[in-house]
Amino acid sequence: MEPNPLRDPRDRRLPQIAGPCSMVMFGVTGDLARKKLIPAIYDLANRGLLPPGFSLVGFARRDWENQDFAQVVYDSAKAHARTPFRQEVWDQLAAGFRFVSGDFDDDEAYEHLRETVEELDAERGTRGNHAFYLSIPPGFFPTVIGQLSKHGLADQHDESWRRVVIEKPFGHDLASAKELNAIASEVFPPEAVFRIDHYLGKETVQNILAFRFANGLFEPVWNANYVDHVQITMAEDIGIGGRAGYYDGIGAARDVIQNHLLQLMALVAMEEPVSFSARALRIEKQKILSSVRLPARLDEHTVRGQYAPGWASGEKVAGYLEEKDISARSTTETYAAIRLDIETRRWAGVPFYLRTGKRLGRRVTEVAVVFKRAPHLPFEATAVEELGQNALVMRIQPDEGVTLRFGAKVPGTAMEIRDVNMDFAYGGAFVESSPEAYERLILDVLLGDPPLFPRHEEVELAWRILDPIIDFWHQHGKPDQYPSGTWGPSSADEMLARDGRTWRRP
Repeated sequence: MEPNPLRDPRDRRLPQIAGPCSMVMFGVTGDLARKKLIPAIYDLANRGLLPPGFSLVGFARRDWENQDFAQVVYDSAKAHARTPFRQEVWDQLAAGFRFVSGDFDDDEAYEHLRETVEELDAERGTRGNHAFYLSIPPGFFPTVIGQLSKHGLADQHDESWRRVVIEKPFGHDLASAKELNAIASEVFPPEAVFRIDHYLGKETVQNILAFRFANGLFEPVWNANYVDHVQITMAEDIGIGGRAGYYDGIGAARDVIQNHLLQLMALVAMEEPVSFSARALRIEKQKILSSVRLPARLDEHTVRGQYAPGWASGEKVAGYLEEKDISARSTTETYAAIRLDIETRRWAGVPFYLRTGKRLGRRVTEVAVVFKRAPHLPFEATAVEELGQNALVMRIQPDEGVTLRFGAKVPGTAMEIRDVNMDFAYGGAFVESSPEAYERLILDVLLGDPPLFPRHEEVELAWRILDPIIDFWHQHGKPDQYPSGTWGPSSADEMLARDGRTWRRP
């Protein structure tokens, strides 16, 4: 009989099917679980990528029975799943739903949880393979991990596995990240700890590697000989919404730059790995993060801002200090921009500008590689006075694709050159819809495949970069104000102007 390529670990052309297992989800009543995690699990089942006996255990303080939890899962899947609802898929999935009620420090609840997973091993054939997903505030991570250890739920066996999934943020500075890593490593081996950064699960983020290393066209110019600078932007047009309790005191730099943007920078700047294994990718990303140097003048090459009242989507909106549950004296930044330099042979002299913010002009995440101008232009000055620099822009969201900007002659008898864009859109080139990031990441957890998950070394290197900047900000006044609906404070424009550059307008 021919082997099923979906189950052959040597064949990576098609998605693999997870083996017998369950997932225990802490915090199933939260927005992340209801809007992202549960729909992703349903979509994986609908695509045939979960085993028939896959089971989902919810853990929360609600006084629910199994059927109450099943209704929550049903409502979440119907409202947010990417794939069509199919009754036969639902019936098979729902047979494995269980719910455990209790607080995160409740010994009795963890005994009930241990009994539940043992029952699943016997009744559903999960064979002792269980992943614990901590979709909870970071302050509870140590408590839950400690309880899993105390009640034998984290015990590793030769014939089965136990894994833990930790959502960002991975600490709030280097010291807290080290403390969290120490707690996790006391209970789980390094290969069993999965730190989720959902941005790394996006198809277009993964395509950065394919774009660079599968094409002979771009890699020869991917260096300081041709690249002038790189801009990495994650802009949101919304405010903090109902996240005041989480966001205030955290801010844009910790929330986005420390994880998403530094990971994007590492993927853009890294050398070609010897393979696409988790270890090979991690080695190259760590080299980049280890080579980052901060600018000598943090006052000139870092900026933080806070959105003020303004207009968004045609409506007048409040400023950050007027948001519910935000102190009028808060100095938390909603905008952050920094310059970083990578001291390697490839990137020496090429600045990387990272920026993120809320209540900006539009929602967009992109990486723009801006090239140096041609050394000589044999044209009249009037023919090229509006000509900009060539740029390669990789759009992560919302309109995934790649744009190449270059100069072309305007039709007519005169020699006039103008910037034009060559655009590639994923939606127009591939008939398949892209899986949600959490589909890919959850499946990788169940498969034990970690290429897209940062290890503790990467996390700590990222905090080493960011901590001095945040400390500097705390010692030097308040964030600059910027009107909602604009592209940030004027000091951010001045930051690039000092280097003779300007921000791209996405």
